[in-house]
Amino acid sequence: MANTNDFWDALTDLAKEKNISMDVLIETIENSLLIACKNNYGKGKDINGKGKDVNATVEIDRTSGEYHVYLIKNVVDEVVDPVEEISLIDAHNIDGKLQVGDVVKVEVKSKEFGRIAATAAKNTITQKIREEERNVLYKEYYELQHKVVTGVVTRFSGNNIHVNLGKLEGFLSETEQVKGEYYKLQDRIKVYIVEVKMSNKGPRIVVSRTHPELVKKLFEEEVSEVRDGIVEIKSISREAGSRTKIAVWSNDEDVDPVGACVGQNGARVNAIVNELRGEKIDIVEWDENPAYLIENALSPAKVVAVVADADEKSARVVVPDYQLSLAIGKEGQNARLAARLTGFKIDIKSETQAKEAGDFLDYEEDYDDDEYYDDDEYYEEDGEYEEGDFDEADAESEENSEE
Repeated sequence: MANTNDFWDALTDLAKEKNISMDVLIETIENSLLIACKNNYGKGKDINGKGKDVNATVEIDRTSGEYHVYLIKNVVDEVVDPVEEISLIDAHNIDGKLQVGDVVKVEVKSKEFGRIAATAAKNTITQKIREEERNVLYKEYYELQHKVVTGVVTRFSGNNIHVNLGKLEGFLSETEQVKGEYYKLQDRIKVYIVEVKMSNKGPRIVVSRTHPELVKKLFEEEVSEVRDGIVEIKSISREAGSRTKIAVWSNDEDVDPVGACVGQNGARVNAIVNELRGEKIDIVEWDENPAYLIENALSPAKVVAVVADADEKSARVVVPDYQLSLAIGKEGQNARLAARLTGFKIDIKSETQAKEAGDFLDYEEDYDDDEYYDDDEYYEEDGEYEEGDFDEADAESEENSEE
């Protein structure tokens, strides 16, 4: 049966509109016609009296659009099972050369299918198109996983936010929102796509404003040297909405990694700070020597001495008395972020505390600075800044310093 040009054109337009492969659509139509044929002609009975499916096939020419539906029957002298058999006389009406024992394709017209069969075929096609639409969208957005995209706030469900990402919505849960950030409908925001997964209702996209990678991707957008791989962001530690520390390294000795990220008059980093709605960003230089890295990470505090144990991933730091509060930071934040940035547990003491505890010898008289950056020196520790906790003496020193 020759297919009309209108049908073929409509099928082609549908494939383009839904971004679905023509092969998938054609295969779906073949299957739906096959189902309709079987539903229309019912089931025969085998020799044991059990139900038996109609033997049918559908053929569609992928060039011309012409399609045919056939029942496959065996040529016999006397028909016992009309579902599977055809008499020799009837077979000769199709092809005069056919003999008993041959197999013949008996064409049926799709317009002969009953209403129920046609409805089943339509439902099959509709369901398949929906599935393919979901698969296409899933693949498209899966490629955006772990990237930053711009979306528009479209609706709220409780404390959760739905963000229009173009063809699909992203789900910004309360836990992925920055405390203190508030949004209105139609606000444009940048979000980090944490995960794209398939659900019963189609692709589900989880986005975040708190993920540390959001900061990294924003630097890639804003700083060409980072985007081109000249400057690498080696490590990030972030407390979303408050402060972020990043450690950067340059693969080109002529390029200052910190300067490149800061930009002229702070233009580059300020653009990122504005996108993060005022979140402070400390940019420090990465160093393979953990002691120097820890010193850099504690910026803006000045450091007198560092003893780092690379095996134990721990370090002891001495700072000037007046810098103790700054090194620890409000509620221990600076020390906590430095610990996360470097991967070291950090014990911070003022010069007075260190001397009173006898932890260090008189470094001003007996040692030069380099000896306090020796990774091979090991000391027992009595205080660590991994989660931002610090002892009462440190807290008291911080209060006195602030006074």
